Amino acid sequence: MRPIATPVSPKVPALKHHKASGQGYVRIDGRVIYLGKFGLPETQQRYHQFIAEWMAGGYHLRVQAAEITMVELCSRFRKYAEHYYSGPDGTPGKELHHFTQAFKLLKKFYGRTPAADFGPLALRTVREEMVKIGWCRRHVNFQVSRIKRVFRWATENELIPGNVYHALQAVAGLRRGRSGARESEPVKPVPMEDVEAVRPYVNRQVWAMVQLQLCTGARSGELVILRPCDVDRSGDVWVYSPARHKTAHHGHERRIYIGPRGQAVLGPCLLRSAEAYCFSPAEAEAERRAQRHAARKTPLAYGNRPGTNRRADPEKSPGDRYTAHSYGRAIRYACEKAFPPPEPLAKREDETRKQWRKRLTARQKKQLLEWWRTRCWHPHQLRHNAATELRKEFGLETARIILGHRSPAVTTIYAEEDKQKAIEAMMKVG
Repeated sequence: MRPIATPVSPKVPALKHHKASGQGYVRIDGRVIYLGKFGLPETQQRYHQFIAEWMAGGYHLRVQAAEITMVELCSRFRKYAEHYYSGPDGTPGKELHHFTQAFKLLKKFYGRTPAADFGPLALRTVREEMVKIGWCRRHVNFQVSRIKRVFRWATENELIPGNVYHALQAVAGLRRGRSGARESEPVKPVPMEDVEAVRPYVNRQVWAMVQLQLCTGARSGELVILRPCDVDRSGDVWVYSPARHKTAHHGHERRIYIGPRGQAVLGPCLLRSAEAYCFSPAEAEAERRAQRHAARKTPLAYGNRPGTNRRADPEKSPGDRYTAHSYGRAIRYACEKAFPPPEPLAKREDETRKQWRKRLTARQKKQLLEWWRTRCWHPHQLRHNAATELRKEFGLETARIILGHRSPAVTTIYAEEDKQKAIEAMMKVG
């Protein structure tokens, strides 16, 4: 896994003496800012005030509102967001990706426009483009909200007048059935036969995470960072406290309870050093190579020995742990193998994935997408499976606690209603 670069703060410029004029000055970004007669207490105070405002503004010089363009505003906010929307270890969060999507549209239509001139009509224009490219209504509303957040930050840092952000607040969100945006399909639990169908096509680590999600209702991002030191095994039910989780920045604690079924799955994965990750792509790759070597038919004297045909400097190498993205990608590939599309959409044996994608026409790619949309599933759906079973057996409140939600209203999104109980009740009373 590649090391994460830690952001380095710029060096604070010192107060210098301009001998020709006798003034104190600082040099930032190639510009010289004079602060008054050198040696006076007032000049020293102006220097400290200037440096404090420069640091508070993200190490940028204050500019006039009419000077900063949308491109520069997006650039400045991204620098701030790279630090604000990242984990304790520097890992960038999903929010940064969403902001990047929104910035592409802002730059496309209003890149050279002064940020102070960006008004409600401009925001609605960007929103209409979001609808045209196929984003669902809910995602469009979230993206518009993120753009407003950028202008709120710009107002806070005195980059634009306050009335600009206030005017953007007048743009209301799109309402269901009253816009041209498509509606997103609700996330449903995965049929268990579809879960079992991918088992032959995933490795031991991925299948263990699938089983643990079904048992515990944990998020993908919580499972991929699981380590033995994070699991309290003192009681009959183990308690896993993730090192980081979705609501940590709100000050909430997260506990994942692991019963006998989950313990049987997780137990073998804990037989490692306390700080090592339980689910490792590097370990999975080593096991795959060992299995291929054990099934080898060519004698060692007549073929390549293990490791002799590896690249010295490969472009990609397996990391020490999965990410939520790589875990989801493993499930995606397994679904493609478990539910192969019909000819001519299917990948041929003599084709690489790149050749296969190149062979398909635009219409065939659309047909292929529709085929997999109804057959492929992703790990987050397993959380819905667990939520539905918990609600059915133990009620909504118990499901809320186990899933780690602060409100039962959130749990109802994950847990499907048990309609059979309503049918049985109406058979008796109606």
